[in-house]
Amino acid sequence: MPGFTDVGDRVWVARYEWCDVNVCVVEGDAGLLVVDTHGSSHAAREVVADLRRLSLRPVVAVVNTHAHFDHVLGNAVFREEYADPPVTAHEAAAAATATQLEELTAELRAMPPERRGAHDEEILQTPVVAADRTFSSVTVIDLGDRSVELVHPGRGHTDGDLVVRLEDADVLLAGDLVEESGPPAYGADCWPLEWPTSLDLVLQLVGPHTVVVPGHGAPVDREYVQEQRSSVGVVAETVRDLASRGVPLDGALGGADWPWAPELLGEAVRRGYEQLPRSAKRLPLI
Repeated sequence: MPGFTDVGDRVWVARYEWCDVNVCVVEGDAGLLVVDTHGSSHAAREVVADLRRLSLRPVVAVVNTHAHFDHVLGNAVFREEYADPPVTAHEAAAAATATQLEELTAELRAMPPERRGAHDEEILQTPVVAADRTFSSVTVIDLGDRSVELVHPGRGHTDGDLVVRLEDADVLLAGDLVEESGPPAYGADCWPLEWPTSLDLVLQLVGPHTVVVPGHGAPVDREYVQEQRSSVGVVAETVRDLASRGVPLDGALGGADWPWAPELLGEAVRRGYEQLPRSAKRLPLI
């Protein structure tokens, strides 16, 4: 049982084994704010049980750092258990939630039942609740005696990433723009060429002693975020270089040295080639 651990003044994180995902809680005079809700109704009920051991105060707001299932599929449970608190996300994340989860459930339903795991069945049984409050750049949630700032630093892991800034506690909740338990996840909806500049903005919000809580893994510091920014920058510049030299997409992964294993970067390269302007590409080399 993971439970919640303190990472700053009235800020806690619980790290769950399934997906190695972090759920964070912020307390103010008005009540509790929950950041990300885990990947199914069943998993979210575990989070609620842990949260009630931490505090009996009401959850008055929920935030989704982006649209992926492991961060949003607990929304319905928090709505049921805590008198329908509003759910806030970036406008692109809110718009993508239903579509992404429809695609995921369609993929799972197409799978023979004997091949599905317990978590797959949990996902299929979970109702989808997308955010009902959205923003485009910056917004603030008022918890009474403290303000919680939500910032969209740009596209990276997805087009709807946000970070949660708690200036009074010197804590930043980074979602999957920063990962500690493994390399950054480049999925089919990533923006690899823009990810470095998004992290540049994140670094402007991070001081020398700021605790940064990633979407997955243990809390990190500014130096860790700087190192990860350098590595995603290498990926972006390598994609640009390969395309400018006419290296075809199917030869790109084997055509350079990468900061992580090439098998983890297939979508980064594919999406990067797609997102480059035509003027940045040469015809494939013969």
